[in-house]
Amino acid sequence: MFATHIRPTERYRQVDVSTSVSQADPHQLIQLLYDGAIAAIFQARHAIATQDIEGKTTTISKAMRIIDEGLKAAIEPGDNPELSENLRGLYDYMLNLLLRGNLNNDEAPLAEVLKLLGELRSAWAEISPATRAARRPTDFQA
Repeated sequence: MFATHIRPTERYRQVDVSTSVSQADPHQLIQLLYDGAIAAIFQARHAIATQDIEGKTTTISKAMRIIDEGLKAAIEPGDNPELSENLRGLYDYMLNLLLRGNLNNDEAPLAEVLKLLGELRSAWAEISPATRAARRPTDFQA
């Protein structure tokens, strides 16, 4: 009776994201978090450019949550606690930049976060199990 009216493209996108998440391994989940944070920051930069204050605030908040509650929370000390601590510090730095960009309606801090996230995402993709498996020499090389 009180159905919400969601456009078919939006419904498809929601199903696609849900499917991606439910079928992803832990490594792929981190990559999806990077993708989500990057997409939110691109949207925030567009919102700043178009003076969409509500959109800017919403998308920067989304990026901050992904970085803080997703990427930063997923860090495990493992074999290299120093690396883990450095990565936490880098995420905190990104959060501060996003906050500054939000408060000052400034795209420059957002651009820096995009650069950092892009570099981390690329590095993460390089260490994926699928990439490592593809690089292994086969036992039957001629």
